Amino acid sequence: MDANNTCSTDQACGACSSAEACDAQTQESHFNDLLRRRLSQIRHRVAVMSGKGGVGKTTVSVNLAVTLALQGKSVGILDADVHGPNIPKMLGLNGRRPMMGENGLIPITSSDNVKVMSMAFMLPDEDTPVVWRGPVKHTLFKQFLAEVDWGELDYLIVDLPPGTGDEPLSIAQLLGSPLWAIVVTTPQDVALLDSRKSVVFGRTLEMNVVGIVENMSGLACPHCGERIDLFKTGGGERSARELQVPFLGSIPIDPNVVTGGDAGTPIAVTEPDSAAAAAFQSVAQELQSAVADGAA
Repeated sequence: MDANNTCSTDQACGACSSAEACDAQTQESHFNDLLRRRLSQIRHRVAVMSGKGGVGKTTVSVNLAVTLALQGKSVGILDADVHGPNIPKMLGLNGRRPMMGENGLIPITSSDNVKVMSMAFMLPDEDTPVVWRGPVKHTLFKQFLAEVDWGELDYLIVDLPPGTGDEPLSIAQLLGSPLWAIVVTTPQDVALLDSRKSVVFGRTLEMNVVGIVENMSGLACPHCGERIDLFKTGGGERSARELQVPFLGSIPIDPNVVTGGDAGTPIAVTEPDSAAAAAFQSVAQELQSAVADGAA
């Protein structure tokens, strides 16, 4: 606090030695001011959503962020999946701990120059579960957005937990407008049913739905090269057409996506000429075109 009994918007209350002198209302006002300031430094906020788990939403989030960073964009990832925070693992950041800086908590930066904040950084080990109810998670999201020193970003990619419940709703409300959304699905009907709900959820919250990505779309036989549609094909494109949103492309099944994710080396980096990496590059281009049109 300064001599006029006002707080600096550059610092979170938790890092301020005078915070105890402020009442709860003042601290809340300061927190909201800080949140607005942080968000004003982020040009584009992008939520990566899925109607259900297991469709590769985190894989898409990581490879999209890395692809944008390789193109010279300043990029951050907020891992909003509190109960399954896998972003650090997929970027080779497991075991790291963020430090407190002058203007807040400093996100961990990957070797691909992507800034990351995740609940995984706060846990004592990988086996520790997060047993929290909704209000506690909402508070965490506020802290990850307001008390983390993201700096100036072209894109903040937010890896949302699956579904259309408490956590996606909290994040969407905190991020405000404009908020862009990418919906990830796999081709089979069960996944498509849930992904369609995510599109409607995004529209209900007045998000700008960039479109639908169909992940795990076909496998090239390693022996003959013939395509094998393990989970059907074309469902994502059909849903996009019926819901009148863009279809952003199909990402094929590639064992190197799995091994790269486990090793913390995304395929967008290790095999940029692969079909999977090309698909992520296409999604990144579609996103950049969408936000450019939105700003026009």
